[in-house]
Amino acid sequence: MYENPYKEALRYIDNASETLSKAGKEGKFYQDEKHVKSACGIAYSGALKALDILFDYKNIPKRKGRKSIQYYQSTLSVIDKKLLDHLNSVYHSLHLDGYYDGERSISIINGGFDHAKSIISSLKPYSKNGRK
Repeated sequence: MYENPYKEALRYIDNASETLSKAGKEGKFYQDEKHVKSACGIAYSGALKALDILFDYKNIPKRKGRKSIQYYQSTLSVIDKKLLDHLNSVYHSLHLDGYYDGERSISIINGGFDHAKSIISSLKPYSKNGRK
């Protein structure tokens, strides 16, 4: 299926962190909205990628066509409510606030990254705890 799903999903966060580092900081805000938006989009995609892999491992039937946030929320509401909480935070802080609205608050964006990392870490048991 996946050689190391944890590392595959974590690669998104690494790329997002690298992009975010280019945004620069001043006080409690990132400075370059373009880099913040890009980083938020990449990190959000990484969280969804991790959920797709997790759903494969749990043999959840694939949905045809484009998946919506409601698909992820309804699926997680049945299998893991803690991951659902993380997803909702990622969706609001990274996707809506960061990517769409251009939020630049360091605490909000970093909080979203932390929740995305929590989703990705849920893959560790399926990938030999992150080892190849």
